[in-house]
Amino acid sequence: MKWFGRKAGRVSVRPFLLRGWPGAAAEPWPRSYEAQVREAYLGNPVAQRAVRLVAEGVAGCSVYAMEEERGGHLPPSSGQSHSPFRGGSLAAPALLETAASQLLLHGNAFLQILCDAEGEPAELFALRPERVSVEADAAGWPAAYVYKAGEAKTRLAARDGLGRPSIVHLKAMHPLDDHYGLGCLGAAAGAVAIHNAATKWNKALLDNAARPSGALTFEPGDGAALSADQFQRIKEEMEASYQGALNAGRPMLLEGGLRWQAMSLTPADMDFVELKAAAAREIALAFGVPPMLLGLPGDSTYANYREANRALWRLTILPLAEKILVGISSALGAWWPGVRLAIDVDQVTALAEDRERLWAQVSGADFLSADEKRELLGFGPADGNGEKE
Repeated sequence: MKWFGRKAGRVSVRPFLLRGWPGAAAEPWPRSYEAQVREAYLGNPVAQRAVRLVAEGVAGCSVYAMEEERGGHLPPSSGQSHSPFRGGSLAAPALLETAASQLLLHGNAFLQILCDAEGEPAELFALRPERVSVEADAAGWPAAYVYKAGEAKTRLAARDGLGRPSIVHLKAMHPLDDHYGLGCLGAAAGAVAIHNAATKWNKALLDNAARPSGALTFEPGDGAALSADQFQRIKEEMEASYQGALNAGRPMLLEGGLRWQAMSLTPADMDFVELKAAAAREIALAFGVPPMLLGLPGDSTYANYREANRALWRLTILPLAEKILVGISSALGAWWPGVRLAIDVDQVTALAEDRERLWAQVSGADFLSADEKRELLGFGPADGNGEKE
């Protein structure tokens, strides 16, 4: 019985990461992934720092392997044939950082499984997601992955002859797409465009002596105007003697009829400064980073830096790392059934206060036995090897 029916066939042309609406082509920010990466990650300090903060946090997690059936650790350098860490590169920090960055930016991470001479996974290689396209079968299920670099194309079957996967496809949820995930760049594109435009505006102001500090007006009593030669002479004298950092604060000598009128920031200019700060907070929000951790002014959502850092780990880093490790574990299960990769949360320094509070609560539970307390804390019985499960 077919409860859910069949998937509709898909065209071979890959859709945009963020579909637009009528008139979206006139928007002042880029739509393609490559252009958004250049604008955000390569050209915006807030977006780059937010991505690096999350990705490097994922890479810094302490990862261990365990067999769900046996409930014990698989040491990273064990000689057992079922250990996914035998080669030491299946969950390396560099791989986790790359996968986390790709999930944040693109919404997809494609990890190619490279096997050794014995046919067992020896390494996971991260492919650039914008170069990978999913080739669906007649029913709409992924049949192969096509990797295109320039004019060269490589077709990788989704599974080998034994039904084992060749690609680990990690993706963020996309409500309008069956095969591709949705990254954070599309949601942050508008805020990135505003922030970059504000930076270019400020740079232009600095190139023009920051902003007009005032205006030199000619107000003679008889209503006459400056001649062309007089106007040019005053302009050259201003540029040579009063503009630039070296001439800051230098007193000005004015001739008859000339008057200096000082200028200041208008309310519209003040709103412009606040607009740039608001755009920076929206960028941080899109990537799941508390603005306080990026040093953004005017953000007092969290009482202190420690609470913001704990929220970053609980709400962003740990869920993203769990998504990556679950996907890798599911793929490696075709070779090593029951193997699971997990994060040793006890090694996360930012969560030390939470761990201390939990240990105090468990230790104060007098109605629990010692083995029950150890089990609640993730350890084995006291008469066993005592390793953490």
